[in-house]
Amino acid sequence: MSSLAGAGLAFGALITAAAAPPSGPSAAAARIAVRYQDEVSPGRVRALTVLPGEAVTFEVVDGDPGSDYAAQPAAGRIKPLGAGRWEWTSPPAPGLYPIKVVVPNSDDAVILQAFVLVPYDRLQGEFLNGYRIGRYPEKPLRGLADYRLPAGFIEVTPENEDVLASPHFRLKQFLCKQPAGSRKYIVLNERLLLTLEYILERVNAAGHRATTFHVMSGYRTPAYNRSLGNVRYSLHQYGSAADIFIDENGDGMMDDLNHDGLSDIRDAEVLYRLIENAAARREAQGLIGGLGKYPKTAAHGPFVHVDVRDRKARW
Repeated sequence: MSSLAGAGLAFGALITAAAAPPSGPSAAAARIAVRYQDEVSPGRVRALTVLPGEAVTFEVVDGDPGSDYAAQPAAGRIKPLGAGRWEWTSPPAPGLYPIKVVVPNSDDAVILQAFVLVPYDRLQGEFLNGYRIGRYPEKPLRGLADYRLPAGFIEVTPENEDVLASPHFRLKQFLCKQPAGSRKYIVLNERLLLTLEYILERVNAAGHRATTFHVMSGYRTPAYNRSLGNVRYSLHQYGSAADIFIDENGDGMMDDLNHDGLSDIRDAEVLYRLIENAAARREAQGLIGGLGKYPKTAAHGPFVHVDVRDRKARW
């Protein structure tokens, strides 16, 4: 089904706004922040993934306690739990159902891109509606939560692939590179989006212009990951990792960050150091787990790997 099914005509303008070209990081913050699953995001757009019929809570933080905030879902049931706090029960059908959190007496708002997942148990062997997923390891690596089976998959279609999942990252940036038809599926950890947005802000603050990152590799199905000969428990399979570089000139390679006229490992090292410095800041605790840098090869340019594992790893 279309990822916009059930969204309703009244949310046409909302979808258009959420698919607008990314602006600079300084323009991405709203007057309020929204907390969901103990993660606070000040961005005007953030992703929320739920199973069909699942009830989740979210709330306004850093706002005016006396303000009459409103939550306007495209579908599903909304239940107020107090000032600026709600419980939302998702619709039974997978798809995208935006929720608009409105600041009273203002044009300001936060859009929660609520993706209702196709549950994991709908996999038939290695396939989901004709799209090859492969087989996940049955047991988490060392019992760690980072490697549990995903709850489900976001269906990515031509209708929703350009939607912003966060202020500067579109859904299609995280697609697996394996061949597929019009229906594709990804796993996307919301914390990865928060991490990428935070890193993007710090990179721009350091004087490097970046409207987004080029995501060279986001989600990988277990089947595709195996075809690459990658490690069995790669976090890319769990939507928790991204291989990124800055590409403002659009040539498909890391920009010349150290201004030596080349695109090579030294540019990856510049980005690596920026991220490492950002990770050491107090507000970044828990956001950046794994961090690695990679040189240029015949297959790709230099890049940096970042993931949201719950422990520090550097290479």
